[in-house]
Amino acid sequence: MNQYIHTPEGVRDIYGREYAARLEVRRKIRAMFHRFGCQDIQTPSFEFFDIFSREKGSVLSREMFKFFDRDGETMVLRPDMTPAIARCAAKYFGAEHMPLRLSYIENAFINRSSLQGRLKEFTQAGVELLGDGSPDADAEVLALTIECLLAAGLTEFQLEVGHVGFLQGILEEAELPEETEEAVWRLLENKNFFGAEEMIRSSGLKPGLEELFLHLPELFGPIEQMQKARKMTTNPRAIDAVGRLSQVYDTLCCYGLEKYVSFDLAMTGRYRYYNGMIFKGYTYGSGEPVATGGRYDNLMEQFGCRAEAVGFAIVLDSVMAALNRQQKPLSFEWPQVLLVYAKGQKKEAIARACCMRAEGRRVQLERFAALPQTGDAFGQSAASREAFAYAEEKKAAWERCRTRARSLGVEKLYLLWEDGSFQEESL
Repeated sequence: MNQYIHTPEGVRDIYGREYAARLEVRRKIRAMFHRFGCQDIQTPSFEFFDIFSREKGSVLSREMFKFFDRDGETMVLRPDMTPAIARCAAKYFGAEHMPLRLSYIENAFINRSSLQGRLKEFTQAGVELLGDGSPDADAEVLALTIECLLAAGLTEFQLEVGHVGFLQGILEEAELPEETEEAVWRLLENKNFFGAEEMIRSSGLKPGLEELFLHLPELFGPIEQMQKARKMTTNPRAIDAVGRLSQVYDTLCCYGLEKYVSFDLAMTGRYRYYNGMIFKGYTYGSGEPVATGGRYDNLMEQFGCRAEAVGFAIVLDSVMAALNRQQKPLSFEWPQVLLVYAKGQKKEAIARACCMRAEGRRVQLERFAALPQTGDAFGQSAASREAFAYAEEKKAAWERCRTRARSLGVEKLYLLWEDGSFQEESL
């Protein structure tokens, strides 16, 4: 077998009904973007390496697909849409355009280890709300994320919401060595609470602060956990983070979507440009978050434009996997009609197909000779056969057409016979 018919690790072909369903989910998500007043935007698939450098807080260099152009510049396939949108907005939109809601559905690329079994090319559908630093903007982004997941067909999911300021505040108060602080952050990012607890216990923190760190795994759940967290710390930055999340929750209640949200004060953001609210969306049937997002008020300033911002991205591949495993019914556009015509009926068949397409029906037109056959080809003159033999062949031809129609999954079969007669059947 030719090895080049296979795809590399981490990428895949999508076709047939799966791709039709995917396009329909994309359409529904984009429609929801527009209902919230978002403008579509498209950025290049590859950009300068520095757009996503460590200083910007994006993915690690080793996780980027890098190459050189003819001028020797280092380019990367975009691993993360947010810095690309921030660069674009800084170039084309000034303060007079703010607040601004930009939406996209684009592919991103992360050079993950092949041993992880994860996609290296994936589709993100997201929104960046620029120029609004209020809790209301945070709540709007959460509400839009929820509405998009509902529009996609998911019903059982939860957004876990945190705030990087809470953890950053108590880490600053702890005054840990930089390497220890980084290690604790990474352990919490991977939900390795046992490892974090061991490191905290060996750091010699004052009792109240150590107790707060050890109770971090419990600061998870409904809004009541915010009040519990507020009583456990006197750190101003941590208190501000709790207050901010409470404001966001109050606004989200106005949307009537609060049941889809829980809180996790031990959450860390993967990207270091986040400086406020962060969140991840989970549902069963997907091993990865179906959505991620957060506030990044300092990122656009690195591109020369000071603007507060918050956004999110839905991972379309994870959503489709979850819908499939949850056995959710997926609607999509597929050919409704198979119109088959015999020899000498091409003009009439094309005319009929054009009329049906003008009515909005989806029609697949095929010449009978293109279908798999056995025995003599249909289309010979009936006069050269016995009537019985002709009838049997006509019956067999019809069955072949029905088999073809069923394999396509169409709703209606039409067959235009050689003598101009027309036969149809609903499937």
